[in-house]
Amino acid sequence: MTQRPTRSTKPFLSHLSIIVLLAGVLFSGGEAFPFGGQVVTILDGGTIEVVRNGKAQRVRLKGIACPKGGQPYSEQAKQAASDLGFSMDVTLQIYGKDKQGRVVADVLLPDERNMSQALVQQGWCWWDRKQAPEDTQLEALEKEARDSQRGLWADPDPVPPWEWRKNPHHAPQ
Repeated sequence: MTQRPTRSTKPFLSHLSIIVLLAGVLFSGGEAFPFGGQVVTILDGGTIEVVRNGKAQRVRLKGIACPKGGQPYSEQAKQAASDLGFSMDVTLQIYGKDKQGRVVADVLLPDERNMSQALVQQGWCWWDRKQAPEDTQLEALEKEARDSQRGLWADPDPVPPWEWRKNPHHAPQ
C-alpha cells in the first residue's frame, strides 16, 4: 500500500490570514492604525479636522468634553486647541467613530504631547468619564486644573456640556 503525500494546510491558512487582515484594513478605511496628517481646522475645543490623503477628516479628541458654542469658555477652549495644534503635523491613534461619524482619536502633537491631556491640564475641558472611564491620567489632570483654578475652573461652578445641553434655553436650535 502506497502512502499518499499529505499537503500542509499552513500555507493556505497563512494566505487566508493575510487576506482577512487586508480586507479588514480596506473595509475600515485603514483607521485601525495610527496615521499622520496636518491639522487644518479647529471646529471647537474638542473637534478638529486633519488632512489625510488629500481629504479633511473630522476628529473628536478622545476622552474630553469641551464647552460647546455659546457656552461660557467655548471660545477660550477653541483658542487653546488652536494654539496647541493648528497647522501642526500630528499623529492620530484611532479608537473608532462616534455617533456623528467623527473619528475618535488620541491626537499626538509634534512634541509627543497628547492634545486631550494638554487641554484638560490647561483647564479648558472636562475629562469625559463616560467616554474614557479608565483614563486615570485625564482624571488626575482635571483634578490638578480644578485645584489650581485654571481655565474654566476659575469659575466657582462651571457647567459641563452634557448639563448645558439639557437646559432647553441652551440646546441647539
